[in-house]
Amino acid sequence: MADERGRGGNRGQGAGGSRGSRPQGTGRGAPRGAGGSGRSGGRGAAAGAGDRRSERSDRGGQRSAPDRRGGRPQRRSEPEVGRTESQARYDGPPLDESITGKELDRSVSQQLRGLPEKLAARIARHLVAAGLAMDEDPETAYQHALAARARAARIAVVREACGEAAYAAGHYAEALSELRAAKRMNGSQDYLAVMADCERALGRPDRALTLARNPAVVNLPDEQKAEMTIVEAGARRDLGELDAALRTLEAAPLRSKARADWVVRLRYAYADTLLAAGRRADALEWFHRTVAIDGEQITDAAERAAEIEPSV
Repeated sequence: MADERGRGGNRGQGAGGSRGSRPQGTGRGAPRGAGGSGRSGGRGAAAGAGDRRSERSDRGGQRSAPDRRGGRPQRRSEPEVGRTESQARYDGPPLDESITGKELDRSVSQQLRGLPEKLAARIARHLVAAGLAMDEDPETAYQHALAARARAARIAVVREACGEAAYAAGHYAEALSELRAAKRMNGSQDYLAVMADCERALGRPDRALTLARNPAVVNLPDEQKAEMTIVEAGARRDLGELDAALRTLEAAPLRSKARADWVVRLRYAYADTLLAAGRRADALEWFHRTVAIDGEQITDAAERAAEIEPSV
């Protein structure tokens, strides 16, 4: 994504990311989330592995592209000698013996109940492994998700997990394809923000804006609506429409009294866009407003404020 997960400090902004964040992903700032949903969108099977991974965030609450944003080294699982690529994908990376599959959220496990017991257990273990590896080794997480998909491609939660892992690893075309498949299977709109972020990552901001105009966005939870707003503003920036990006963010609840991560990311995105527009004093004010509610330090707003303060 051109290390976008933040494109311009935007990508990544979307879909759930935040500091360092992958929905990923890119520049300063930035999706998980789309997030949940995975970081931004829905909660996939990987995310359902007991939520044992920490929130991914990019500089600035934006989802970046490996980079996801800035580029953390990724390790690819190479097929062993004597095994075809399809065999290697089916087998997946080695599974830690301590992973039983019972760590999955009950809602995810229930979707595997129609499968033979041993098959369901194997898939569950790969999904748990994907969730655990998502932050530190997204490529391996993706390989685990592919192993689950090879065994149960017709189960929506498996496709969702695969999409989330692909997004985390920076495989945006694959993530988009998997999330579209999951959406067709279960009709969920939870993936819209992550899908829009993927379109941005693939250099198609117009398609991201089309998804942002989907009537279903109005009924999404506050967090997902915020992620879509951030992605939409980022798409406007991709198109060189800074004023439109600012208007998009100004229509969001930037002054909400909530201290939720989605408010933090909205404020960060607004501050970053103000800075891009040359409004340094206003940007400084909103970086400080971000710091005021960013108790978990999911953004680098404090650092950004310190950088520009001397010149304001």
